[in-house]
Amino acid sequence: MPQFCQSCGMPLTRIEDCGTNEDGSTIFDYCQYCYKDGKFVQDCNMDEMIEHCTQFIDEVNKNMPKPMTKEEYKQMMQGFFPMLKRWRK
Repeated sequence: MPQFCQSCGMPLTRIEDCGTNEDGSTIFDYCQYCYKDGKFVQDCNMDEMIEHCTQFIDEVNKNMPKPMTKEEYKQMMQGFFPMLKRWRK
């Protein structure tokens, strides 16, 4: 089962995709785009992160059997993101 970034949902398939702790060590919970040097790169709430991620729909659709619209992708993230570590209540 692939690991996903617990902030943006990006699949973490390679160690290079993972974020870094303050000491430079790898953190496997977050991607390099969300977590660097021990802190989150974007200071945002969950809805803002979902909006940010919708710009990557073309990249997401490369791996999908049936392409999603931005609206479908947004709806999927609204259901998925509350389960991620960063956004869990």
